Amino acid sequence: MLPQPFHPLRRDFLKSAGILGAAPVLGARLAPSAIAQTSTPPATGSIPRRAFGKSGIEVSALGVGGHALGVVKLESEAIDIVRKSIDAGATFMDNAWEYHDGVSEERMGKALEGRRDQVFLMTKVCTHGRDKKVAMQQLEESLKRLKTDHLDLWQVHECVYHNDPERHFAVGGVMEALDQAKKDGKVRFVGFTGHKDPDIHLAMLAHGYPFDAVQMPLNPFDGQFKSFEQRVLPELVKRGIAPIGMKSLGGTAESIKQGVLTVEEALRYSLSLPIAVLVSGMDSLGVLQQNLDIVRKFKPMSEDERAAVRKRVADKAGDGRFELYKISAKFEGPPGREQHGLPPQAKVPD
Repeated sequence: MLPQPFHPLRRDFLKSAGILGAAPVLGARLAPSAIAQTSTPPATGSIPRRAFGKSGIEVSALGVGGHALGVVKLESEAIDIVRKSIDAGATFMDNAWEYHDGVSEERMGKALEGRRDQVFLMTKVCTHGRDKKVAMQQLEESLKRLKTDHLDLWQVHECVYHNDPERHFAVGGVMEALDQAKKDGKVRFVGFTGHKDPDIHLAMLAHGYPFDAVQMPLNPFDGQFKSFEQRVLPELVKRGIAPIGMKSLGGTAESIKQGVLTVEEALRYSLSLPIAVLVSGMDSLGVLQQNLDIVRKFKPMSEDERAAVRKRVADKAGDGRFELYKISAKFEGPPGREQHGLPPQAKVPD
């Protein structure tokens, strides 16, 4: 039997569009150390749920990374990963218009047929400085691939160049598309993502735009090197913006392969921060099961425990060797590279 949806998505969507009534707003903002209070206590063996910012709804603590779905050799296995995630209660779905030239969205769309109302569906717009018209075209393409008439969250993808905030907030730019999409009832919430530099995130936030969510890398290495945890996360918590974690294994899991951290340590560290959801790239049913096992028995690390993990890996954190997306252009996607005049280069998987 499929699990019951964790919230009435379509009804909430109609509320946010102004068709029904105002959606409830959460009360007090969260302190960074109050992660235990952000979660709904899970039933034995289930996936914890967490407040999505100040929206008044909850999402699963574990999210399904869309990029990895395009890496899976067989489409049938990618579809199975999504469906088994839903069955297990991991119902936050991440994607982006540009992932594998649309293959990731297409696979997720096929997996969600008949199950759309059981998930919180997010994808990203990939204008990389192009105008509102391009953004709205991408939105229609994403909706078609994902086989849905609306998104729960639409985010500006990959804010990784220092002139990105200026481009995105330019007259006629992508921010106007976000406003239009919400007005049209095709998008419930909006946000932005990036992995390069906390300064870029803070520059985006400095515009005072009412973002609902922000996505960023969070792991023990980030905690002490160009740190989103130290510089961006507190600001999101202060404003009631839903923080979305990613790259808990550093993008390539090289620190895991070298035995510096275990998968459980990495996931527990990120999940112990005051985030709404941790997006994880899972390119096989085995990896999905591994992550489900960890999240089902999750107990937050204390601040002292997190500090001990950071101290243990400190000598390997300061040069970015396990966070190459901060010090290299290898992780920048082809559309963004093209718009910023960089030569083509294959994107490293998330």
